[in-house]
Amino acid sequence: MTQNRRNFLATFGLVTIATQLPLIAQENLSPNSILKPPRLKAGDTVGLIAPAGYIGQKDIEDTKQVLAKLGLKVKPGANVLKRYGYLAGSDANRAADVNAMFADSSVQAILAMKGGWGCNRILPLLDYSLIRSNPKIILGLSDITSLLVGIYAKSGLVTFHGPTGQSSWNPFTVDYVKRVLFNGEAFTLQNIKTNNSSTTQYRMETIAPGKARGKLVGGNLSVLSAMVGSDYLPAWKDTILFLEDIGEEVYRIDRMLTQLKLAGILEQVAGFVFGQCTDCDRLTRESTQKDGQVSLTLAQVLRDHTQPLGIPAWSGSMIGHIKDKFTIPVGGEVEIDANKGTIQLLESAVT
Repeated sequence: MTQNRRNFLATFGLVTIATQLPLIAQENLSPNSILKPPRLKAGDTVGLIAPAGYIGQKDIEDTKQVLAKLGLKVKPGANVLKRYGYLAGSDANRAADVNAMFADSSVQAILAMKGGWGCNRILPLLDYSLIRSNPKIILGLSDITSLLVGIYAKSGLVTFHGPTGQSSWNPFTVDYVKRVLFNGEAFTLQNIKTNNSSTTQYRMETIAPGKARGKLVGGNLSVLSAMVGSDYLPAWKDTILFLEDIGEEVYRIDRMLTQLKLAGILEQVAGFVFGQCTDCDRLTRESTQKDGQVSLTLAQVLRDHTQPLGIPAWSGSMIGHIKDKFTIPVGGEVEIDANKGTIQLLESAVT
C-alpha cells in the first residue's frame, strides 16, 4: 500500500464518509414508482458536476458558452475543479456535489462535465431519498452510465443519456436535447439518412426483426458490466436494453455481453438496441494485424448473443461517443422497431 493510498484511506475512511454523506439503504423501486423530472426552460440554471474524471476551468467556460446559447445559466459544483489522481477529487467530494445539486432549489438540471472513470465509486454515497424528493434532469454518457442507471434504480427518477459538458454540442445534438428536455416531445428517433449509399456511418442493421415495448435502460457496456452483482441495477424484465462503447476490441465486447448473459440480464429483456462502438473495429483490425490472429466481427458477436433470445434487436443507433447523438430517457417508455431501426418515445420523459 503506497503512502498516498494510506493517506487517502485515513482521510476518507468509512467513519468520515458516514458522517458526511449518509449511506442510503433502499430497495430498488418498482416500475410503478417511476418519477419524471420537470422540463428545462430558458432562464433555468444547470448545475455542473464532475463525478468521474477531472476537468479544468476552460471546460467550465466552454460549457457555459454552449448552455448560454440555449438560454441557460450554470452553477459549478463546489468541488468540480478538485483533483485526486485521475479523479475529480475524492469520492466524498464528487458525491457531495451530486447530492448538493439535487438539494439546491436554484438548480433546475444537472450536467456531468465528462466521463472517464469514478462514478461507480460514489454510488453508495448518494442520498437517493433526497434525489427522489427533488427530481431534476441529470444528463451525461460514458462513465455517467453509473449515475444514470443507479439513480433510476434506487430513486425511480428518469435520467438522460446524452451529451456531457465536453461533448460536441452541434446542431443535431442540440436539437435532440431541446426536443427531449425542453419540449418534452414524444417522437420517433431514427438515424440520419445519407445521400451516399456507400457510406457505413450510422448505418443500422437488423439483427432480429420485430417490435417491442418497455422501459429503456442501458448505457455504456463497459460501465454497465462493471455494475453487475451490485445493488444499483434495476429490474430488467421486459425492458429495452441499449448499449454503446468506445475503444474496446471486439473480443472485449463479447466478454462483457457474455457477462450480462451469465448474470441473467439478457434473457429478461424484451428488446435490444446497440448504438455505436467508436474505434472498436479499428482497434480490432490493428490488433489482429499485429498478432496475426483472426477476430470475429462486431456484427457476429451481436448476433451470437441476441438472436437466440428471440427478441427484436438491431444495431447502429446514433447513441454513444459520436458527434451527432440522440438524447434518450433511461426509464422512459419506448417502442423499438428492429426492421426500421427506430426508437419511439411513447410519452414525454419530462413533466
